Amino acid sequence: MKKLLLAMVAAVVLSAGVMQAAEQPKSVIHVVTIKWKAGTTPAQIKSALDGAATIAGKYPGITRVWNRSIKVQGAGYSNALVMEFKDEQALKDYVDSPAQKEWYKVYLPLREESTTHDITN
Repeated sequence: MKKLLLAMVAAVVLSAGVMQAAEQPKSVIHVVTIKWKAGTTPAQIKSALDGAATIAGKYPGITRVWNRSIKVQGAGYSNALVMEFKDEQALKDYVDSPAQKEWYKVYLPLREESTTHDITN
Protein backbone atom coordinates (compact mmCIF):
# COMPACT_ATOMS: atom_id res chain seq x y z
CA MET A 1 0.00 0.00 0.00
CA LYS A 2 2.84 2.35 0.88
CA LYS A 3 4.52 1.71 -2.50
CA LEU A 4 1.25 2.37 -4.32
CA LEU A 5 0.81 5.68 -2.47
CA LEU A 6 4.41 6.71 -3.28
CA ALA A 7 3.89 5.79 -6.92
CA MET A 8 0.72 7.89 -7.06
CA VAL A 9 2.45 10.88 -5.45
CA ALA A 10 5.35 10.55 -7.89
CA ALA A 11 2.91 10.41 -10.82
CA VAL A 12 1.14 13.56 -9.65
CA VAL A 13 4.43 15.41 -9.18
CA LEU A 14 5.69 14.34 -12.60
CA SER A 15 2.40 15.27 -14.25
CA ALA A 16 2.51 18.73 -12.69
CA GLY A 17 6.06 19.19 -13.94
CA VAL A 18 5.13 18.14 -17.47
CA MET A 19 2.10 20.45 -17.49
CA GLN A 20 4.21 23.36 -16.27
CA ALA A 21 6.91 22.67 -18.87
CA ALA A 22 4.24 22.59 -21.59
CA GLU A 23 2.95 26.08 -20.71
CA GLN A 24 3.90 28.54 -23.40
CA PRO A 25 4.59 32.20 -22.66
CA LYS A 26 2.00 34.67 -23.94
CA SER A 27 4.52 37.44 -24.46
CA VAL A 28 5.22 38.80 -27.94
CA ILE A 29 8.74 39.31 -29.21
CA HIS A 30 8.90 42.34 -31.55
CA VAL A 31 12.08 42.22 -33.66
CA VAL A 32 13.11 45.24 -35.73
CA THR A 33 16.05 45.33 -38.14
CA ILE A 34 17.18 48.80 -39.15
CA LYS A 35 18.83 50.41 -42.15
CA TRP A 36 19.85 53.98 -41.32
CA LYS A 37 19.76 56.94 -43.71
CA ALA A 38 23.05 57.85 -45.35
CA GLY A 39 24.99 60.27 -43.19
CA THR A 40 23.49 59.12 -39.89
CA THR A 41 26.25 59.38 -37.30
CA PRO A 42 27.15 56.76 -34.69
CA ALA A 43 26.02 59.23 -32.00
CA GLN A 44 22.59 59.58 -33.64
CA ILE A 45 22.26 55.80 -33.92
CA LYS A 46 23.21 55.41 -30.26
CA SER A 47 20.62 58.02 -29.31
CA ALA A 48 17.88 56.21 -31.23
CA LEU A 49 18.79 52.81 -29.78
CA ASP A 50 19.12 54.22 -26.26
CA GLY A 51 15.70 55.79 -26.71
CA ALA A 52 14.26 52.38 -27.51
CA ALA A 53 15.77 51.03 -24.30
CA THR A 54 13.92 53.61 -22.20
CA ILE A 55 10.48 52.75 -23.61
CA ALA A 56 9.90 49.90 -21.15
CA GLY A 57 9.87 52.45 -18.34
CA LYS A 58 7.32 54.60 -20.20
CA TYR A 59 4.99 51.91 -21.49
CA PRO A 60 3.91 49.22 -19.00
CA GLY A 61 3.11 46.67 -21.74
CA ILE A 62 6.81 46.32 -22.62
CA THR A 63 8.69 44.02 -20.27
CA ARG A 64 12.17 44.00 -21.82
CA VAL A 65 14.19 45.72 -24.55
CA TRP A 66 17.38 44.50 -26.20
CA ASN A 67 19.26 47.03 -28.34
CA ARG A 68 22.86 45.82 -28.70
CA SER A 69 23.22 44.05 -32.03
CA ILE A 70 25.69 41.21 -32.26
CA LYS A 71 24.85 40.09 -35.80
CA VAL A 72 22.48 41.63 -38.33
CA GLN A 73 21.83 40.14 -41.76
CA GLY A 74 20.57 41.90 -44.86
CA ALA A 75 22.26 44.34 -47.20
CA GLY A 76 22.51 47.75 -45.56
CA TYR A 77 20.96 46.68 -42.24
CA SER A 78 23.33 47.47 -39.40
CA ASN A 79 21.28 47.28 -36.21
CA ALA A 80 18.42 45.35 -34.70
CA LEU A 81 16.41 45.73 -31.55
CA VAL A 82 13.91 43.60 -29.71
CA MET A 83 11.01 44.61 -27.51
CA GLU A 84 9.15 42.03 -25.46
CA PHE A 85 5.47 42.85 -24.93
CA LYS A 86 3.51 41.15 -22.16
CA ASP A 87 0.92 39.90 -24.69
CA GLU A 88 -0.59 40.60 -28.11
CA GLN A 89 -2.95 43.25 -26.74
CA ALA A 90 -0.02 45.20 -25.27
CA LEU A 91 1.62 45.21 -28.70
CA LYS A 92 -1.60 46.43 -30.36
CA ASP A 93 -2.05 49.15 -27.73
CA TYR A 94 1.54 50.32 -28.20
CA VAL A 95 0.81 51.51 -31.75
CA ASP A 96 0.36 55.31 -31.64
CA SER A 97 0.85 55.37 -27.86
CA PRO A 98 2.56 58.40 -26.32
CA ALA A 99 5.67 56.25 -25.64
CA GLN A 100 5.92 55.19 -29.28
CA LYS A 101 5.33 58.72 -30.54
CA GLU A 102 8.03 60.11 -28.25
CA TRP A 103 10.61 57.55 -29.41
CA TYR A 104 9.64 58.01 -33.06
CA LYS A 105 10.62 61.70 -32.85
CA VAL A 106 14.24 60.57 -32.55
CA TYR A 107 14.10 57.29 -34.50
CA LEU A 108 12.06 58.00 -37.64
CA PRO A 109 14.12 60.94 -38.98
CA LEU A 110 17.18 58.64 -38.98
CA ARG A 111 15.62 55.42 -40.28
CA GLU A 112 15.79 54.72 -43.98
CA GLU A 113 14.06 51.37 -43.78
CA SER A 114 13.21 48.69 -41.25
CA THR A 115 11.70 45.24 -41.11
CA THR A 116 9.53 44.06 -38.25
CA HIS A 117 8.74 40.56 -37.06
CA ASP A 118 6.32 39.78 -34.23
CA ILE A 119 6.55 36.30 -32.69
CA THR A 120 4.59 34.53 -29.96
CA ASN A 121 3.35 31.07 -29.00
